[in-house]
Amino acid sequence: MIKCVVISGCSGGGKSTLLEELSRRGHATVEEPGRRIVREELAGQGAALPWVDPAAFARRAIAMACEDRKLAEIRSGWTFFDRGLIDAASALQATTGEAMLETLRDRHRYYQTVFLTPPWPEVYVHDSERQHGFEEAVAEYDRLTKAYPEMGYEVVILPRVAVAARADFLLSRLPDL
Repeated sequence: MIKCVVISGCSGGGKSTLLEELSRRGHATVEEPGRRIVREELAGQGAALPWVDPAAFARRAIAMACEDRKLAEIRSGWTFFDRGLIDAASALQATTGEAMLETLRDRHRYYQTVFLTPPWPEVYVHDSERQHGFEEAVAEYDRLTKAYPEMGYEVVILPRVAVAARADFLLSRLPDL
């Protein structure tokens, strides 16, 4: 069984907070590639930023997500990902028109159920690493709600509840290892 679980969805929907809670409970977690790339690019005056060169940013995110997925295979127990390869490939496809998603259909699979955070304006925060607005975040969410099922994943929308209850909800939908 694949033990790599993707938590995706709307930017600013509480994914990182949920990952922190899962980590606090002893689960392995992987930070979102996009945030790591933005920090690296800003520190080094790079141009692979989503607001400068979205295609270069998405290509870096694809490479990072592949490496993250590969490293997670050696872990025991569940590993939870803040976004994954499908997110990055979907962004590249939306930016360039390249048919990236279909090339991934049977490669680098994650657990069959993907958990999506819906748009949640009350928790959305604009910061130095997230420079797009809420409307762009909702458009991204809409794109992902289509992309994951097209790639053969079951999508479960996470409820807008306190983080502990959200973690309980997610964990209750996974089989015991």
